[in-house]
Amino acid sequence: MSEIVAARTPSYSRIELATLTSRAQANLLGNIHGGEVVKLADSTAGVVAQRHSGGPAVTAALDEMAFLEPVRVGDIIRTFGQVNWVGTSSMEIGVRIETEPWDAAGEVRHVGSAYFVFVAVDAAGRGRPVPELEPESTEDHRRHREAEIRRAHRLARRQEIEAGRVNG
Repeated sequence: MSEIVAARTPSYSRIELATLTSRAQANLLGNIHGGEVVKLADSTAGVVAQRHSGGPAVTAALDEMAFLEPVRVGDIIRTFGQVNWVGTSSMEIGVRIETEPWDAAGEVRHVGSAYFVFVAVDAAGRGRPVPELEPESTEDHRRHREAEIRRAHRLARRQEIEAGRVNG
């Protein structure tokens, strides 16, 4: 028997994570590997999805990842995550990535953004219902609207690919 949960706001599950980058994460140019940044963003999104859904949630897709500037060894890297949109069992989580250079205290750089799709799962690994999302601010409404556009694009792309397989 599943319990009905009231709608939740983006602020209910919004989080910030921070870590210090190291040489072990760097490529030959001294920049942090993109995969390390994606891993941190995915971890952030996972915590947000778990909080919003009230239980386990798994990454279903990385819809978009934009790297705007490199992250360097010694930078403090911060990720900010929040739910942008929810469906029946899926959620889009937006993650903003910022750094503060080790040698420029207080200077904050927006270095990347990502959109993850997570699915809440039950003990058997099947999708389970998630609480609705209740946007609170103008910014939350904008994020929700843009997430709906990304979802529509994902679905249209999938349909086009499947149609090409059947007809091709």
